[in-house]
Amino acid sequence: MTSAERIALWADRLRDISAMGLHFSKNVHDQEAFRGVQTIAMEMLALAADQSWEQIEPLRATVFSRPTPLAVGDAAVIDEQGRMLLIRRADNGMWAMPGGALEVGETPAEGVAREALEETGVECRAVSLVGVFDSRSCGTLSHHHLYQFVFLCEPKQPGRSREPSHSVEVLGSGWFPEDGLPEDLDPGHRSRIPEAFRVWHGDSRVFFDGSRSG
Repeated sequence: MTSAERIALWADRLRDISAMGLHFSKNVHDQEAFRGVQTIAMEMLALAADQSWEQIEPLRATVFSRPTPLAVGDAAVIDEQGRMLLIRRADNGMWAMPGGALEVGETPAEGVAREALEETGVECRAVSLVGVFDSRSCGTLSHHHLYQFVFLCEPKQPGRSREPSHSVEVLGSGWFPEDGLPEDLDPGHRSRIPEAFRVWHGDSRVFFDGSRSG
């Protein structure tokens, strides 16, 4: 772990502590103290990410107000021909499975299906849980601690898609066979995609905490 990664982890722990404290504290002095902890966490993240305060400050009302690790999900959509649906991300230009932050009121499986539809226009259904991945150990490019759910999905209507509603988030999409994946895969997805194909091939073990159940 690099010094920047360690500082980011400390910042994320302080984010969690301050968000939980602000949620439960009723005393104005305690609230002021936790807001101070929150500010220190944000300053640490700015240092670790080499970003300005102006870039970090908007996160106070969103990321830094939420306790616990953030929950996100990926849809490993594989068709009958064994091709996986991938998107080229707009933020870093790399290829990845469609996915994103899970929303309150939906299950993880519903969330990944929604993300796939929004980003690619492909309707799919989750058929198996591939695994739950810790962002700290699977190569994910994030300064925040994430729990990443990956579901094996199948297209509801193979060969058909609609206009994606969140196309601004992607530069393009395509179907790729297991032996013909793009070389410029997002680092976090490079480690998770093989696990999805493993389950598609019939291995029903679920990945978690660095190993597979069973």
